[in-house]
Amino acid sequence: MTVPRQAVHVDSPTERRNPRTTDLDQLSTLDLLRSINAEDRLVPDAVAAALPALATAVDLAAEALRNGHRVHYVGAGTSGRMATLDAAELAPTYNAPAEWFVVHHAGGTGALRSAVEDAEDDEEGGAAELTRDAEPGDFVLGLTASGRTPYVLGALRAAGALGARTGLVFSNPHATRLNHIDVLIEVDTGPEVVAGSTRMKAGTAQKLVLTAFSTAVMVKLGRTYSNLMVSMRATNAKLRGRTLRILREATGLDLHECAEALDAAHGDLKVALVHLLSGVDSERAAAALAGTGGHVRKALLSLGATV
Repeated sequence: MTVPRQAVHVDSPTERRNPRTTDLDQLSTLDLLRSINAEDRLVPDAVAAALPALATAVDLAAEALRNGHRVHYVGAGTSGRMATLDAAELAPTYNAPAEWFVVHHAGGTGALRSAVEDAEDDEEGGAAELTRDAEPGDFVLGLTASGRTPYVLGALRAAGALGARTGLVFSNPHATRLNHIDVLIEVDTGPEVVAGSTRMKAGTAQKLVLTAFSTAVMVKLGRTYSNLMVSMRATNAKLRGRTLRILREATGLDLHECAEALDAAHGDLKVALVHLLSGVDSERAAAALAGTGGHVRKALLSLGATV
């Protein structure tokens, strides 16, 4: 039997036994699922309590991207996998440039599928990675259910020393060593259904936080118009159909008019939208968008259109 080189006691609600689920292995299948679901329903309220801190993180990230800097996600295990998924979905959904969001996962890409021994305990490795990749003006968001993962805290410490702003999403009210972090986003999800299995409620909370965070950042940067994905890339027939539907919903015009506008805009949905809503030609629409950082509503205002 392999003996661990070091044992660490983590004082966190996520590690404690849940008094509501002690009979878990005696339940029927349906009651087992009901028990899991009852715990899952507690997560949104925990996330809601963290929204003021999350709003600060959104504003810092939007400011970083607006000024030509980047957003970094840092995590290990479930946290790193959640971060990787979130970042991967921003390009197809919002046409976000690949360099905007950078993911740092303890153990590298191989750890996305299989656990890498001791990777999360490598504080100096996390510090070295961000020292190499982060820059002053970037925003670095760490994720760790326990609030103590050495790889994540080392990365945040190094990023802060470089002049980047930092934030941490965590689920442990007892976490320490966090004084150097700019924004603390505490999401207290309590004990897990299975003690210590932070892929459950803590992981669900991280998914909700990340989705809200990145969506809000994209909205702040003008990647939507109203609640429509106007920055998406129409890379196949299905997405071209969605592009036309978005134009129709935003303008109230028929399919033929929207298709003509999209062709005149060389497939650029934002240009077609500004053209249709303002009445100016595609060239002026493109220029207005360029002058407002690609923000449709601001471009319309600059053209004197009603928004």
